[in-house]
Order: sequence, then C-alpha cells, then structure tokens
Amino acid sequence: MFEGPRGPDLADIPSAVAQPKRKSSPQLIWLIPIVAVLIGGWLAVKTILEQGPTITITFKTAEGIEAGKTKVKYKNIDIGEVKSVGFSKDLENIVLTVEMSKGAAPHLVEDVRFWIVKPRISGGQVSGIGTLFSGSYIEMDRGKSSTRREHFEGLEFQPAVTGEMQGRQFVLHGKDLGSHDVGTPVMFRRIQVGKVAVNELNQDGSGVTLKIFVESPYDKFVNSNTRFWDVSGIDITADAEGVKVNTEGLMAILLGGVAFEAPAGSEALPQADPDTVFPLFPDRTAAMKQPERETLVFTMYFEESLRGLTVGAPVELNGVTIGEVKNILTGWDSQSVRFRFPVDVAIFPGRLRALSREKMADPTPAEQKARIDRIVEAGLRAQMKTGSLLTGQMYVSLGMFPDAAPAKINWATSPPEFPTHPGMMVELQTTLMNLSKKLENMPIDKISGDLRTTLQSLNRTLVGAEQMVKRMDKEVAPAAKSALEDARRLLITTEQTLASDSPLQQDLRTSLRDLSRAAQSLRELTELLERQPESLIRGKKESKR
Repeated sequence: MFEGPRGPDLADIPSAVAQPKRKSSPQLIWLIPIVAVLIGGWLAVKTILEQGPTITITFKTAEGIEAGKTKVKYKNIDIGEVKSVGFSKDLENIVLTVEMSKGAAPHLVEDVRFWIVKPRISGGQVSGIGTLFSGSYIEMDRGKSSTRREHFEGLEFQPAVTGEMQGRQFVLHGKDLGSHDVGTPVMFRRIQVGKVAVNELNQDGSGVTLKIFVESPYDKFVNSNTRFWDVSGIDITADAEGVKVNTEGLMAILLGGVAFEAPAGSEALPQADPDTVFPLFPDRTAAMKQPERETLVFTMYFEESLRGLTVGAPVELNGVTIGEVKNILTGWDSQSVRFRFPVDVAIFPGRLRALSREKMADPTPAEQKARIDRIVEAGLRAQMKTGSLLTGQMYVSLGMFPDAAPAKINWATSPPEFPTHPGMMVELQTTLMNLSKKLENMPIDKISGDLRTTLQSLNRTLVGAEQMVKRMDKEVAPAAKSALEDARRLLITTEQTLASDSPLQQDLRTSLRDLSRAAQSLRELTELLERQPESLIRGKKESKR
C-alpha cells in the first residue's frame, strides 16, 4: 500500500551544544594599512634626510629657464633643479628658486659662480651648442671659500676661466680696449697660453683694466720685468722709417689678443705673484723699448708746416736716433704778430754716449750744458726732414750748419729753447719765391716782342732756304747727274786699263824687265870701275889665258 512522505526523525537531528564566549582578537587585515603608513613615513623621513638645500640665484634675464625642467649641472652632472621662477621686489631681476642635491650642500660657498649655458661665440670659441637640442641649463663653478651662502648673483656670460684650470691671473692697464673681448687669446712666442678673463673700464675713465689668465706651466715665464702688448689684428705702422706690418699669426689677425715676453737678460728673475699689475703697451716696439735713465727736454720752434710730424717721431743725429718728439703745441708771438709752433723733444744723452767708440764718463749738469753750448756755437741746429716719401712722415734731424746765424740755447726757459734751421722745403719755397720775383721784374713784353721779330726773321730765312733747295733741285740736279755718269765711265775705263791681261799691263811688265837688265849692266860697270879705274882711259883689259 502506498504511503505518503514521512517527516524527519527527531532522533536523527543533532542537538545544539552551548560553548563558552571567547575573547575578541585583532584582525589581520588591519596590518596592511599599518605597514603602508610605516613605509610612507620611512620614505618621507628618507626624502627629508636626503633632500638638499634650497638656494636662490638672481639673473638679469631668464631666457630658456623653465620651472621643473631646467637643471643645475656641474661638469655635466645634475646637482639641482629650478623649482620656481619669480621677480625681485623692484622687478629689475629674475629670482630662481633652486633645489640642490644633498651632495652639493658643502660646496655652496660665497665665491661659487652660476651662469646660464646657451649658444655663444666669444674669443674664437663656440660654447653651448648642445643646448640647441637639450635646452638651456645652469652651470656651477666651485669656489674656494669656506663661508656658506644661500643667495647668489648669477653671471650673465660664461666665465673664461673656471676653478679647475691651473695657472695664475694677472692685471693689465691700457689706454683702450681694442679687440680684447672675454676669451681672446694670450700669446707667448705666438703660442696661445691663456686668455682674457675680464675687461672693464677704469672708474675714472682714464683707461681699461684687463684680467688675463695664463695657464700652467706657461705662467712661470711671467716675471716682474715681463712686457705685455696689444696684438689686435694686423699692426700696420707708417712712420718716418716707412711702412711696417706685424702680426702674431692667423688667430691674432682674426681675434686680436695680448702677447708677452721678457727682455733679454731678465729670464732668470723670479716668477711674478698672482694679480701683479703690468702696463699694456700698444705694440711690441713700445713694450721692449729700454727706459732712458737720462733725458733732456728742449723746445724747438719751426716755421714750416708740421703736417706729418707725430708724437713719438724720432730725433736723429746724422741718422742715429737719440731722442723722440714728446709734444706738439701752438703758440702766439705778440711781438712779431704771428703764430709759432713749439715742438717739445726729449734727447737721451746717455744713448749718445753709449754709442760712442770712446768711453765717455757721465758729465755733471754744468759740464753737459757747457758741452752742448759749444756744439751749438759751432753750428748745431734742428731741422725738419721727410722720413718717407710714401707716408709723408716727418722727423727732427740734428746737423751741423757752420754758415747758420749765431744762436744760443736759452737755459732760463722751461723747457730750454733749442735753435732751429729752416728745412729743405722752406729753402725751396724761398728760392722759388725769389725766382718768381725775378720773373716778375723781367720785361716780358719786350722779350716777347724781340722773340716775335726773331721768329719772323727765322721764318723768312727758312722760306729762302726752301726756295734755294727747290732751285738746286731744278738746276743743279741734272748737272750732278751728268757728272756722276762721266765719273762712272772713267771708273770703268780705269778698271779695264788696270786689268792683268790689258796691253798696258803687258807693256809695263816688258818695260820693267828692260829696266831691270839696264840696272844690272849699270851695276856691273860700277863694279868694273871700282876694280880698274884706268879702264875708263885705257879700255878694258883682256883676260889672260
């Protein structure tokens, strides 16, 4: 029989067992955020500990600088990054906030230098080409100070000399800058041994100051007697000696520069200290000129034009340079109511004594004055002469003029006045003026009238001579032609007569033979008479047999 579904058996159902309540424990899931917090804190502390100092750098402009991108480098290694770019309070400068690396902190001293690296051509060198692709960056040059600093003033241009370069720096004072830009070469015997580091105008405006850097080991050739001079481009000098062209080489032609050398005999001097001040001469001739220990300054008044005479022109004694022109002035003589042109010259008596074959002792001032007075009384005068027809440069020549008017040196004036003699041009002008006056006094009209009469008479003579020639051509020429023909016939007849086979020649030879036999007979008769004079009366004796 079919039975319906049965319900669960109570015996099969398990009974619940009561257990005691356990104590609560932390869940493992909470360990993850705790570890994350600890790691984050550790990273934050590590970041803070490894974070470098923050500094500010001031520039005039911030061309190519971007916050968060522009790096600060030292020897092409990143040591910092620009975090922000702002203005100074007066809006005159750009202030960069830079976060430096921790390793750079000890080197942030007061003489550290920063500059923006960008493409630049200076002193013949091209720098910053890589920034065309990577963008501008800030370069740092280490300093030597121990004083820490956080605010720096950046350089507008890359310095020519950096801290890692070995050598010494010297200071030069010159009259003008010339071609001396930062980075232009410094030459020693035409070899580049350094460069110009700084150029600036003197505070009083009297000249310029150059700071040059001579690299090691070439800096040992700079001593206290070293001479520096300008070699900018091509040095073309046109003076009384002609035209001179000097150059230190192709680099000096293109960029200019500074050259130095020690005079002969001073190479053994000790090396010059860093930052020693030297004068910068305009050329090598001026630099190597030996200083004169004795100088006499005179004033000379010349009547002729001073065109072509320059300061520094030589003063020569028969071609030997014994001085130079120091100054050229103008003056007004109220007594003669005319301008006078005084020329101050420096005479070096010591140089003249040094060139003398006989050794001369240094005279006292009184003896020297007396000696010069005697030479002037004998005719020593100063004269202007042309040194070069090509350049027109003039110089002062001292020479003897025995026929010159008597003159003396006025030692009372300062400087003393030295007597002069007119130059060649003045004498030529005087001669031409005298000649022109004589020409003016000549009776030009009368001379021209006489000359016209003479020319007319000469013209009539020439006309008569022309008519005579024509008459001779008509009358004399035929007679002369007939005479020439007669002479030609005479020559032909003579030639025929003198021919070897002509009858005259044969008769002449026969006659000469007869004459020879007659002479022989006469000689025999003479000899007979000498032996037998009586034969002339008695007759010839018969020979005995």
